[in-house]
Amino acid sequence: MAMQKKQQNFRQYLVLSGLKATRQRELIARAFFATNTHISAEALYRRVSGRDRRIGLVTVYRTLKLLKEAGLAHERQFGEGRALFEHASSERHHDHMICTHCGKIVEFENCEIEALQEEVARKLGFTMQYHKLELYGQCSDCRADVRRGTGRVRALGAR
Repeated sequence: MAMQKKQQNFRQYLVLSGLKATRQRELIARAFFATNTHISAEALYRRVSGRDRRIGLVTVYRTLKLLKEAGLAHERQFGEGRALFEHASSERHHDHMICTHCGKIVEFENCEIEALQEEVARKLGFTMQYHKLELYGQCSDCRADVRRGTGRVRALGAR
């Protein structure tokens, strides 16, 4: 879904919910929709606070909550107790690989895994409504750093 359409859907959700489409909410939503990766509320705040000093971290959290309620964002917990947000997209399902050392997140799609999950659900008498798959390990960069004896560590969601 194009960014403009997402903005329009968000405005429509606000109106239907009896809320105002404020300049701050618009700016936060636009910055969120401009991302192409998982982002923390703090990182999103850093992106928007320079554009409007009246935007506080609480406003970013509240706007992300509204985006979730509108079905336009998903909140993910990949460990470390920090929430990361990504665009909600009915266009394609994806799963995640998370590096336990540096926090790198890689999205992937695999038809065989999807079919296997459906088969397991069917055999156990379930009709799957939704799911998420998260695989944890070390990325190739971190494994190479360990072999070289360098130990860079990035905070999860700090990108």
